[in-house]
Amino acid sequence: MDGYFIGVDVGTASTRAGVFDAAGTLLASAKHDILIFRDDNGHVEQSSVQIWDAVCTAVRDAVGSASIDPASVAGLGFDATCSLVVEGAAGGVGDPQHPERDIIVWMDHRAIGQARRINAMGHAVLSYVGGVISPEMQTPKLLWLKENRPDIYSSARNFFDLTDFLTWKATAALERSSCTVTCKWTYLAHEERWDESYFEAIGLDDLAADGFRRIGERIVPPGTPLGAGLTPEAAQAMGLRPGIAVAAGLIDAHAGGIGTVAARGGAENPATCLGYVFGTSSCTMTTTSEPVSVPGVWGPYYSAMVPGMWLNEGGQSAAGAAIDQLLSLHPYAEKAKLEAAGEGLGLPQWLAGRALASVDDPSQAVFLAGQVNVVPEFLGNRAPFADPSARAVVMGLGMETGPENLVALYIAGLCGLGYGLRQIIDTQAEHGISISSISVSGGAGTHKLTRRILADATGVAVEVTACPEPVLLGSAMLAAVAARTYPDLQTAMPAMSSLAGRSEPASGPVHALHEARYKAFLKIQNLAREVRDDIEPLLSTGSH
Repeated sequence: MDGYFIGVDVGTASTRAGVFDAAGTLLASAKHDILIFRDDNGHVEQSSVQIWDAVCTAVRDAVGSASIDPASVAGLGFDATCSLVVEGAAGGVGDPQHPERDIIVWMDHRAIGQARRINAMGHAVLSYVGGVISPEMQTPKLLWLKENRPDIYSSARNFFDLTDFLTWKATAALERSSCTVTCKWTYLAHEERWDESYFEAIGLDDLAADGFRRIGERIVPPGTPLGAGLTPEAAQAMGLRPGIAVAAGLIDAHAGGIGTVAARGGAENPATCLGYVFGTSSCTMTTTSEPVSVPGVWGPYYSAMVPGMWLNEGGQSAAGAAIDQLLSLHPYAEKAKLEAAGEGLGLPQWLAGRALASVDDPSQAVFLAGQVNVVPEFLGNRAPFADPSARAVVMGLGMETGPENLVALYIAGLCGLGYGLRQIIDTQAEHGISISSISVSGGAGTHKLTRRILADATGVAVEVTACPEPVLLGSAMLAAVAARTYPDLQTAMPAMSSLAGRSEPASGPVHALHEARYKAFLKIQNLAREVRDDIEPLLSTGSH
């Protein structure tokens, strides 16, 4: 018997754990909410203590729901958001009144000034992050911390990506995953080294002088078994057996890619399938055998998702969150939320149901958007422009205030996300990266209306895997590799994941309308950037 494997996913608002068998069948899952703290300055923080407690609770609940013997669990895998954990410091990362807040969340843009300064230097390592570093990445955040909270920076024992913090808590091992440090910390995995000159140039020379001890001396591929396995302390907190295999982890979006892009019944070739993780934010994962640089798209990263292959990562900082923000602006939104709650649904699901009820085919829902067009860049443009200062545009509003107009706004928002995805796909194609299908994962992409709109908006077939929790499955695959049930991820991926459905893009009038709306999307997006660039320099002249 191969035993069971647990995948743990820490998202922005919750932790989830899933119990899987060796064939990738989900036996049970559990969810536990986590706290998030925001202020008016755009700072977003969390507590590592609270997150770890939530992880342990979710694992215990999932094992209990699966009705298995906890001693039969053979391995544990983690994925998480790419948030910065400041471990062992003399206080928190922001407000001194809240020392428990020791995490700068991925979406926190406090380091936008530091990112701009780093980008102005034009160091060679930037060629491996799409040419432009993001304030969502860790070296700008570390520089902000050093400049604004020097006491916290200097007293910290370790700086972790959240995934690596979780594996450290589980095993006491300080190894970092090549996924996290390559994608978010500028580690050069293809050369197996940090670039000291980069850290010296940007003002983090102390990290280089210390041999990179605080950010990772030893880097290992995802799925590598860590330390002596689960420590007795962590095992007791999770209700598991000490010593079980714990794998080096992945960023959450990359776990979704692992769980989908090589599913049985599809191409089973990660190089032809784009992984699209559609949650609070969105991420695109494109795998190539040789490095390809795409301006504005992060990467190319070596062995950051599939060992031995290169990865380009795009997406947007707000996707599901952009839809939530968009809908909240409508006068009918609060009443609609109450109606949705009365039916046991979230607002987007309720609106999707209303849309489907009014058309004969899901593809026809695009006609419900009417003249409303949305460029949903509420938190900037992550790709392909690497422009964190971009902002959303809604065009075509009238005086309507009822539910039908709210449905129109929702459909227009989904189309806008689809056109943003198409823009990334088209940009990558211009630089030699071609794909034949999109495999979608993440809670916001599970509805059939969403999948159909994404297929129609991009002109690319959208696939969905049989497992309802492909991100958790990706982490469980790591556990199965660490436990030696599978020799590597390339073997585990098609063995544990299979295709369940495929949405082909529409033709005829639906295709023609999407083509026209995509052209409008590009025009509106470009106009918004021109207006911003004209107005923004003048704003500071009148400020007090």
